[in-house]
Amino acid sequence: MTILITGATGVVGRRVVAELLKAGRHVRALTRRPATAALPSGVEVCEGDLERPESLRAALAGVERLYLFPVAHAAAEVVALAVESGVRRIVDLSGAGAEDEAFEDGYHVVERAVEASGLDWTHVRPGEFAGNWLDWAPSIRAGRVVRRPYGGAVTQPTHEADVAAVAATVLIEDGHAGQAYTFAGPAALTVAEQVETIGKALGERVRFEEQDPATAREQWIRDGYPAEVVDWLFGMWAEAARAPAPVNEEWAAVVPRLTGRPGRTFAEWAAEHVGAFR
Repeated sequence: MTILITGATGVVGRRVVAELLKAGRHVRALTRRPATAALPSGVEVCEGDLERPESLRAALAGVERLYLFPVAHAAAEVVALAVESGVRRIVDLSGAGAEDEAFEDGYHVVERAVEASGLDWTHVRPGEFAGNWLDWAPSIRAGRVVRRPYGGAVTQPTHEADVAAVAATVLIEDGHAGQAYTFAGPAALTVAEQVETIGKALGERVRFEEQDPATAREQWIRDGYPAEVVDWLFGMWAEAARAPAPVNEEWAAVVPRLTGRPGRTFAEWAAEHVGAFR
């Protein structure tokens, strides 16, 4: 049985590849640049680009199961090619906000395409990635400071290794067809507490400076973020700061239930990535 991993050189895709290899599966990895993919030995590396669905034909040949990285505008065509090629199961990387149809290129577009395929499907819907903190690595390296709005906003950071473990599990195991697994890390932490956790991993204090939301919005838009995305994100943070929620136990229970081991903490993530912040 051949399993094709798209987005195979990404932070989650690489880990999905590793999990499947560890389980003894035949892995085919899709990448735009095979020569620089640096994937483990034993992986069958194929050239292709989800932005150009026709380029996937060779990679899809003989594939039974597909891990689909979300590229919304191409999803329907990629899924159609998967059906044509004889794929029987699709596991798509989605997100906890997948049912929000505010964006034309949202996760819901990919999910609807997968559901319409007639194949077995499973949606993997992680919450906020712990890895998003790497966006602040330059300011932490330069001045041991993070400037953000809504320091009191509470989230449950999700380790990318847990995302990959869930994806690999439902690719390998039967019994997950038609399921949407929404999950997150084991602890609810404020933004300021997450900054403090990174500092503890560094062994140095990292300051959190509360930023005015209007100022931050202007800066983010200048940096190239679409205004509608900034407004959506800041709206979520504002609500999470106004009414901090406790740990979502239902979400936190998914990783242990599916993988048989506890979800990784944000402190573990920070320790593993400390080199990025030095």
